[in-house]
Amino acid sequence: MLAHEPDIEAPFLPGRMDKRIRSLLSGLGVPWKYPEHPARLTAIRHLLELEPVPGVTFESGKAATREQLGRVHTSSYLDHIFELRGQSAWLDVDTTAVSPGSVDAAEVAAGTAIAAVEAVVEGRAASSFALVRPPGHHAEPVRARGFCLFNNVAVAAAHARAALDCRRVMIVDWDAHHGNGTQDIFWADPHVLFCDLHRAAPFYPGTGSLEEIGMGLGDGTNVNIPLPADAGDAAYLKAFREILVPAAEWFQPDLILVSTGFDPHSHDLAMEVSYDGFAAMTGILKTLARRHCQGRLVFVLEGGYNLISLSRGVRSVLRVLAGDEPPEPGQRGIAEVEAAADFHRGAFVGPPPD
Repeated sequence: MLAHEPDIEAPFLPGRMDKRIRSLLSGLGVPWKYPEHPARLTAIRHLLELEPVPGVTFESGKAATREQLGRVHTSSYLDHIFELRGQSAWLDVDTTAVSPGSVDAAEVAAGTAIAAVEAVVEGRAASSFALVRPPGHHAEPVRARGFCLFNNVAVAAAHARAALDCRRVMIVDWDAHHGNGTQDIFWADPHVLFCDLHRAAPFYPGTGSLEEIGMGLGDGTNVNIPLPADAGDAAYLKAFREILVPAAEWFQPDLILVSTGFDPHSHDLAMEVSYDGFAAMTGILKTLARRHCQGRLVFVLEGGYNLISLSRGVRSVLRVLAGDEPPEPGQRGIAEVEAAADFHRGAFVGPPPD
């Protein structure tokens, strides 16, 4: 997955798309690098090597098959992507691009999400976290978008239903950007409950309004929670407790998947969620999984582009999955303030200085 490394300076395939993208980039007036780069994974792995989480073990992933990808993407789209293997190209005006190793990387990203689900369903792990790239939740059945080629979490959900006897799958997407691709794939599917917390439009990709609730048999199984840019831990946890918890109680999932982006962290400038907030949300989902689906809980990495908040956000999730009690957000420093108050309190008695 490190071989996916689009270089905007490289000579991409000729055509109007390439010229259009270069025109957009030149209009920014500042240097632009492809934000979804290999260091996202190496930074996570490096932190986990420096600060191991007891109880966490690693397994390697695998490549998804065409059959597995074809459960959520059309044959014509897969043909188009596979034709780009070994090449550099722009795919759309969202600046989604591929390098010579990108198609192989995308197959492994989707396959590793499947492997994470299999590890949990087969009982090899109580829970799992697929550390993958490129991300997936913007990828639609017929189109790559937002740095995403294959919709990893959708591929994993479809595999769980088709091959692992999971009749109902709940997907929670807490990435700062709306998971338009996942919504599109399961728009009319009553067996997949999709719940998405995201920064409201016009923030990219501009979808995810309250009124987008699915259609046909899937009417009501698409739950969007658009939030303002300065929403933080309190808003996210209120949404979890008052919307996601009763939704899960109603839906009774056999598996919970989490599209896990860390761009809601304040370092990423999209939202105001803290590391304790990510941990608290993980704790709620862990409780829901134990209550409804034998603890089956799988996280799949999506966005997050500040390497510090990305790696530390992943670690905060893993600590809760490995057994740590999640802290209550907003309580950091309270004990230190109380200790300081005790220390200084004696100075505030008697008359003030002249």
